[in-house]
Amino acid sequence: MALNLEGKKAVVAEVAEVASSAFSAVAAEYHGLSVSEMTALRVEARKQNVYLRVIRNTLARRAVEGTDFACMQEGMTGPLVFGFSMEDPGAVARVMSDFAKDNKKLDVKMVSLGGKLFPASELERLAKMPTKDQAISMFMGTLKAPVEKFVRTLQAPTSKMVRTFAAVRDAKQAA
Repeated sequence: MALNLEGKKAVVAEVAEVASSAFSAVAAEYHGLSVSEMTALRVEARKQNVYLRVIRNTLARRAVEGTDFACMQEGMTGPLVFGFSMEDPGAVARVMSDFAKDNKKLDVKMVSLGGKLFPASELERLAKMPTKDQAISMFMGTLKAPVEKFVRTLQAPTSKMVRTFAAVRDAKQAA
């Protein structure tokens, strides 16, 4: 369905708003995917809070202008689906990577994070980034480890003494 000028402006404004607040973006060529496969991709993206949009490249270039994803403008050729990660930088990469494993027709072309453009080979690395909750739990585990080791070190002499007394008691009872 062709868009009139007002429709195009609305699409550009919507994508520009999303791009201005997104953490990362992935552009993939979707040529050859069926409607049901694209629907499955969109459903999975919604579950992960990833904004997914098929948009003309000329409109996409205008939408990302002035955002961290302006570096993607040169590579916008061919039929592309754009995914923007709204909460977690690795979410869009996980969605695209998981979908591409089952559907070989989805070909990732560009990955952008923090205003830098990365080759498509970096998709897996971005997908393996921990989520916010995982990063917090890893940090808390790191903070907690020295305290736990200190407590175990303090507890070791008393527990060794108790085991020694128990062994002496058992030896006396056996005799």
